[in-house]
Amino acid sequence: MEPRPEAHVAEAQGLYGPFIFSERLFQKIWDQGAFDQRQLQTLDGKPVRLERRGKWNHLAGPDFKHARLRIGEGAPPLDCDVELHLYGSDWEAHGHARDPAYDRVGLHVVLFPPPAGYRTLRRGGSGGRGEIATACLLPLLYHDLEQYAADEAVESLAGRRHDPLAEALRGLSPEELRARLEAHAAQRWQRKLHYAGQRVRRLGFAEACHQTALEILGFRFNRVPMLNLAQRYPLKTWAGLEAAGVEARLAEEEAAWARGAVRPANHPRQRLGQYARWATAAPDWPERLAVFAQQWPEAVMSRDTRAARRALGLAALREQAAGQICAGAIGGMRLDTLICDGLLPLAALRTGRELCGTWWHWWPGDLPGFLQNARRDLSHVLKPGCQGAIQGLIGWALELEARPATQRPTATEGL
Repeated sequence: MEPRPEAHVAEAQGLYGPFIFSERLFQKIWDQGAFDQRQLQTLDGKPVRLERRGKWNHLAGPDFKHARLRIGEGAPPLDCDVELHLYGSDWEAHGHARDPAYDRVGLHVVLFPPPAGYRTLRRGGSGGRGEIATACLLPLLYHDLEQYAADEAVESLAGRRHDPLAEALRGLSPEELRARLEAHAAQRWQRKLHYAGQRVRRLGFAEACHQTALEILGFRFNRVPMLNLAQRYPLKTWAGLEAAGVEARLAEEEAAWARGAVRPANHPRQRLGQYARWATAAPDWPERLAVFAQQWPEAVMSRDTRAARRALGLAALREQAAGQICAGAIGGMRLDTLICDGLLPLAALRTGRELCGTWWHWWPGDLPGFLQNARRDLSHVLKPGCQGAIQGLIGWALELEARPATQRPTATEGL
């Protein structure tokens, strides 16, 4: 990766082409605590204990103010500011070493590992004096950078008034629409396999299932605190967890939960309780998934979803997943999201079976709000709605969003 001068972004090559990772997104990851905070350490190996990550400063000066941390075993607490950069060299490039506004910075956090021997020096620092502790976050992230960037792009689409996707759909024939959706959905499926594979390689199959399930139960506003708890408490610690234990874990992420933006069914207490009941009734649920998936049907993206669902027995398969894998703890649209975003990709990786067609015909599950108009425009083409079409729309919208504004279709141009 090479930095783009003064742009505060890095451009990287992803699974299907280049993508942009911004310094602002890096700051958001720090603000949410979306990394393994237990393993944070300085470049020279001193542990960093975060008691307070600081308040995100959107104005001039250090990125996070009034942080509180301990650097080194038994070290006293340090009240300081924290500065984040994609590259260590940005500290000098942005002039912070000469700016008194950065005199209180006690930790410099970089995304990419700096070269050997790198040091961050505060104003007037030389010969080892005024050195600021530096930590690298890339090895501690829950996902790879491309997934963070894609998730951020989907979130950013939710607040847009202008809808280039809906405009792109108009005027295309049903055959053209179907071909575009299938192509984008196939890419989305491969991305899900890719991300699931990374998690399995890092954690093993059972813990990958565990972290994936809790992350999806936190959809969409509470994913990060759910992941933090999944990281802190492995699957075996959830079996037999009673209400008091759920409350204790809920309290550990008290400052991170988004409560006002979620419906009662999505309240973190409700979701954590569901998972505790699930893990208690089926503590071996990842292995159950692997066993049941051996018999799951392999299918193609046929034109008739209703007929495919009947032929594949997807209604029965959904009941099996809900009852025998999830122990009846999860239902409704969240179950469909869990199956499509988590269980099917993990099962495909574990068994080597081609489950993309099954995934395509599955029920849509939770929908990003920005898809409402586009889904309505597709109602005459794809009935009933299916997961593959929704994923195709998401992939299509992300492609349009990545284009310069001058290259996006107008209402009369289509694609």
